[in-house]
This record gives sequence, structure tokens and C-alpha cells, in this order.
Amino acid sequence: MKVGMMSFAHMHAYSYADGVKRLPNVELVGIFDEDIERGQEVAKTYNTDHYSDQAEFLALEMDAVIICSENNRHKEMVVNAAKAKKHILCEKPIATNLRDAKEMIQVCKDHAVILQIAYPVRFSSPIQQVKEMIDNRELGDIIAFRTTNRGQNPGDWFIDEGQSGGGAVLDHTVHMVDIMRWYLNVEVTEVNAIIDSYFHDIAIDDAGLLTLEFENGVIASHDASWSRFTEYPTWGDVTIEVIGTKQTVKVDALKEHIRMFSSGEKSLQHVFYGNDMDFGLINDFINCVKEGREPSITGYDGLKSLEVSLAAYESSKFKKAIRL
Repeated sequence: MKVGMMSFAHMHAYSYADGVKRLPNVELVGIFDEDIERGQEVAKTYNTDHYSDQAEFLALEMDAVIICSENNRHKEMVVNAAKAKKHILCEKPIATNLRDAKEMIQVCKDHAVILQIAYPVRFSSPIQQVKEMIDNRELGDIIAFRTTNRGQNPGDWFIDEGQSGGGAVLDHTVHMVDIMRWYLNVEVTEVNAIIDSYFHDIAIDDAGLLTLEFENGVIASHDASWSRFTEYPTWGDVTIEVIGTKQTVKVDALKEHIRMFSSGEKSLQHVFYGNDMDFGLINDFINCVKEGREPSITGYDGLKSLEVSLAAYESSKFKKAIRL
């Protein structure tokens, strides 16, 4: 199978490219990046060709592309790739607004190509274990969730609202909303949120507290932020507490780590040794393309998690609950 990468603007592109290179019978045939210096450097690292012209890149003989551009360029690249008959894995969030997300889903449907959204947390082993427990009724009826996704401020285009579409709340809410929807198989119906910039002097949000209600009455809280400082021993956290009528289970997706002490700015680092979520995502996408099946995480999944995140901004702005 032949796969291409579209943009290395998002840091996940590197782990996704590593994943592609690990798979047997999969070839990374090219990298499109308009940042010529970055594109050439990355192409050299992965022993492939760099293209600065999108049309020339999409004319290559390949089965699929992985899009890791700035958020506001997802729509353009997805639409062009779909018209070129390439299957697509697109970095999250699917888009910066619902109109673009819906158009992307429709274009991929019209051209009969797969659109999968990059939510690697679904491929965390402990996250998957809890899914099995819920499906097997080991927790009883689910009453509530508590979730967190707190990391470091990535800077660059992430703090430019025109390119990102939102700050920490958009960046770190879509992941956990996707997990909760996956666990319950029902939709969020109400969103309350308080959002602001608390940790950095930036013109975009770096933290938010959300409360959600699902259509079956389950309630949830979500703590999303860029609150971790540079010297923090790990990038951040991904946690979920599932409260059921039979038992409560708490998952920390990054808990499997060893502590490494060293001299320098970061005297303590948490070195993760658990399963590689990003590789799980890439492997699943490649298998979807090979088997011609619907992806595990669809464009619609991306749309619904985006919808909740955007409603959180609206709730905070107008200081009221938003019904979906």
C-alpha cells in the first residue's frame, strides 16, 4: 500500500509517519509540505520525496493520505484528497466549524473514500479495557464521567485562532468527548462551560471547565487546559473516571511510565512504556483501507465531538447552557 503525508505542521505527523514506516508492505511515497525547509528535512528523515505543490503530490500513485496541517486547512486538504480518490486520515479536530466538517464528510462520501479522524486515545489499552467492561455490564448503569486532558501550550499556530479555531478547550475536549460517546453510544444534549486564559498571556483560551449532559441522563465534567509548564515531567495527562451503579473505574492512559532523574532543566521525566496509541491508530486506518470497511472513528464522530467543543465556547461567552 502506498501512503502520503500532507503537512508536518502538527507534531503528531512525526509519530504517524513512524507508524507508517513500521508497517510491513506499506510505503511512504511522498510528503507534501509548503514549508519547504521543513518538508525537505522530513523527507530526508523518512527517506522519501518532498513536494511543495499540492496538485503534483495528489497526482502520485497512492492509496491514502494522512493530513496533519493547521486546523483551518483540514477542509481544503480533505476535499482535494477526496477528489483525487485518496482515502484520508485527518488530524483532529475535523475542522474549525460545523459547516466545513459537514462538507468534508459529504465530499468523501460522494467520492467513495474513507474519512477517518485521528483520535488515538481510542487505541489506549486501558481505555479499551474499560470499554469492554462497560459493554459486559461489569460497571452496571453508567451514572457519570470525570475526565481531564491537561497538557503544555504548543505555541506557534495553535495560539492563532484564525489557524487553530480555538485554544486548549478545542484542542483537548474533542478527545475525551469522543471517548465518552464511544462508551455510551449516545449524544451530548447540553453543554455548560467556563473558558478563559489563566496560565499564559495569550489572546486565546488555555483552560476550561465543562459540564455535559447526555441524552440518557448521564452527566460528565471535563477539565481541559494547557496548564503544564515546560519543566513538567510529562507532556500532560489523559484521564477518565467512569462512575457506575456496580463499581467505579478510573483510567490514566499515561500512567504506565518509569521515572527518570537526570541533570539539566528537566531533572525528572516520566518515560512512557505502555502501548503506542498513535501506532494503533495508523494500523487501524491502514487495515480499514485494505479491507474497504468503515473506519473505527468516522467523520461523523469528528463532527459530533467538534460540535460539543464549539458549544462550550458559546456557553462561556453567553454564560448559559447550550442545548444541542
